[in-house]
Amino acid sequence: MKSKATLKEIAKELGVSISTVSKALNGSPEISEPTKQRVKEYAKLKNYKPNVIGLSLKNRRTKTIGVIIPNILNSFFAKVFTGIEKVADEKGYNIITCISNESIEKEINALEMLSNGTIDGFILSISEESQKLEKFGHFNSIINEGTPIVMFDRISDEVNCDKVIVDDFESAVNATEHLIKTGCRRIALFSTIDNLSVGKLRAKGFYKAIESKGIEIDKNLIILTENNEDFDAKTKNFFDKNNVDAVFALDEHAAVSAIKLGIKKGLKIPEELSVIGFADGVWSRRMTPSLSTVSQHGPEIGEVAAQMLIDKLESKEEDLAFKTTIIKTELRQRDSTRKL
Repeated sequence: MKSKATLKEIAKELGVSISTVSKALNGSPEISEPTKQRVKEYAKLKNYKPNVIGLSLKNRRTKTIGVIIPNILNSFFAKVFTGIEKVADEKGYNIITCISNESIEKEINALEMLSNGTIDGFILSISEESQKLEKFGHFNSIINEGTPIVMFDRISDEVNCDKVIVDDFESAVNATEHLIKTGCRRIALFSTIDNLSVGKLRAKGFYKAIESKGIEIDKNLIILTENNEDFDAKTKNFFDKNNVDAVFALDEHAAVSAIKLGIKKGLKIPEELSVIGFADGVWSRRMTPSLSTVSQHGPEIGEVAAQMLIDKLESKEEDLAFKTTIIKTELRQRDSTRKL
């Protein structure tokens, strides 16, 4: 591997002071253009890289944001990341990304590893395990040390920080009411995320919509689980045992499974079975029939979260107030629901 030069080595080779090399690399007007060019060309030749941590200790800024995502395979988080990256790039910030893989231990390790001067602030969504255990002290510890956090999607009221969420409750109400307006009355509720805050909010929205229309809730039509495996086991023979005309699914796995199981049973979609899913990944558009979804506008969530953090980092006054921004969702009607 090609070795990296130091400021001292560059200064010695060029016969100038370390201060001159440093100023030349930083574009100081004190150094002549020919010297700047000579120093920069030699530094590039010798693979010189500035010590980011060293700069952060001196300037208290690294222009780097730490992003912690629970699950990179989830298309929603990937879309949020594109929004974060877009704004960070426009504002001249770098990004270091860690994946918690839904583990509280990995989440804590990522926070501790990056909060030692490597980054200026965090953008993150809470891991499944942290929400299940209701343990959020590690976030408060980081904030108390002076590192700001912006949470998105999965948040906690126990953590005082800026947050970006979607209108999970209201969007679930609207999606369920849409099914009712198209004539559906035997509506099932499917979920593999019942241990997450967003899953609970969406379920509450479903219940409110059903009850407000005077429809009796049949507990046999409610399948709430915490993982795909348990969900698949409980829904294997669902359509053999229950008469339903619609499914409201709180996540993509549950939605795709509902369509597959319905087709396997011989139900015509959407004439005999309508399905709305709370997701908007590639599967939603490409499967046949295409899936009607509640779109969460992931890129917009990422853009707003990044702008909130950067505004706080670049504010000349200490801002102790925290705000929660709500991004409106959109019901995208495709082939899995009846037309009004």
